[in-house]
Order: sequence, then structure tokens, then C-alpha cells
Amino acid sequence: MSYSVGQVAAFAGVTVRTLHHYDKAGLLSPSDRSRAGYRLYGEADLVRLQQILFYRELGFPLDEIASLLEDPQANALERLQDRLRRLNEEIARLRRLAEVAERAIEVQRTGVPLTPEERFEVFGDVAFDLSYATEAELKWAHSDGQREAMARADAHTKEDWRRLMGEAATWRAELLAAFDEGEPSCGGRAMDLAEEHRLHIARWFTSCPPDMHRRIADDFVADPRAFALVVPPSQQHPGLAAYLRKAVHANAARHAGDRTDAEESL
Repeated sequence: MSYSVGQVAAFAGVTVRTLHHYDKAGLLSPSDRSRAGYRLYGEADLVRLQQILFYRELGFPLDEIASLLEDPQANALERLQDRLRRLNEEIARLRRLAEVAERAIEVQRTGVPLTPEERFEVFGDVAFDLSYATEAELKWAHSDGQREAMARADAHTKEDWRRLMGEAATWRAELLAAFDEGEPSCGGRAMDLAEEHRLHIARWFTSCPPDMHRRIADDFVADPRAFALVVPPSQQHPGLAAYLRKAVHANAARHAGDRTDAEESL
């Protein structure tokens, strides 16, 4: 029994245009034609179409499908196993992304229900960029520190946020003063401010050893969204992000020197 292109399109849930494309590509040519020259598909054609749609659903490109159909035994199992592996990786990635989206939404909400007035009262000009939060979650997805920071942030009350943002505002004013007064980024005052920032993170979010603090500070220069979490754009000055990064690196080196001195005294 033969079927018209319209009938096959209805059976398979594809468009007539798709079947025409498969014909022109040499992937599925109808086995017969009507007296008027219309395409007619037989049972074997339908079986082949099922195979094509199966491989398409798995994400194989048309040229690879053609190769598989020409010689079904040629590496078919190996290709299917490889495709299965990639599909599982994609499924895992999408699951992580869904979790990240959920976590980023919580970050955006700051873990506590606040009205717009309360949000401004607590956070002022500091903005939580959802896109940066999402990327940060992906970047640090396997980090124990990231998971701890998010869990502790979720547990913060409105009063906790008020206190930590108050600390941050005081620290920020001191940082701006040091920068405006020309204090060297590797000097004691700047390094002490860097250490205060590191301890602030440890006190409110997660333990922050100096090497981790360096990576955080690198983001301040690499991504303006990261620095905006520390210094709102309205308070930023040219070179301030780089200044803080240098101070953090100098403070980390100071810590490393302290450890070296302690080891040499043993």
C-alpha cells in the first residue's frame, strides 16, 4: 500500500516541507510516484522515516543520519553510546541550571521577604544582579563555600541583613577615604581594610581563606557586577576596583609571609 506525502506527513507529525527536504537531501526518497508524478511512500519508506525521526529526536545531524542508514552496523552502537553520554551530560547541566535559577531567585530576594521600602532601607544602592548571581552559581557550583554561603544567606533575618549591610557601609566609607587620600594599595591601611572585608565574608557567609579572597577580588576587576555588590556604582571611582584587588592580593601575601615566618621559627 502506498501513501501520499500529505498522508505520511500526518502520520509522522512532520510537515510536507520536511519530507520534501529529506527527498532533496537524498535521505528519504519515495519508492514510487503516481501517474500524475506525485510522491508515493511505501511501507519500507515509513520504516526508514521512523529511523530518521528517531535519530533526529536524539539530536543527530542529517548527514550523520544518512551515514547510519546507509550502513546501520557501522559504528551505530558506538555513536548511540556517545550520544547517550552527551544527552546525560546535557540533562545534568539543565538540572544544575534549574537549581541555579532557583538559588539565584533566592539571592535576588535576599533570603527574606522585604517590601521595596524595606529593601531600600536595608540595601540602599547595592543591587543584586540576577544574571551575575546565576553565573556565580554556575561558576562555583561544586564549591562547599558557595553552598554554605547560600545556606547562611537564606537563614539571615531582616535584622541580620541590616547589621551586615551597616558593617559593609562603614567599611566602604573607610575604603573610599583611604583611596581618596592616596593610601598605597599595598600599605598597612589598605591591607587592613582588605582583611576586614575577608573577615566580613567569613562572619556572615562562608570561611574565606586568603587564596579564595584573591579570586573574589579578581572578579571585582573582571566583572563590574561583582564590584557593584561591594561598592554601588554611585560611589565608585575610576581605579577603585583595581585598588581593592591589589590590597586583597597584598593582604594575602602578608598572610603567606606570616605563615613562612612561623614555619621558619620552628
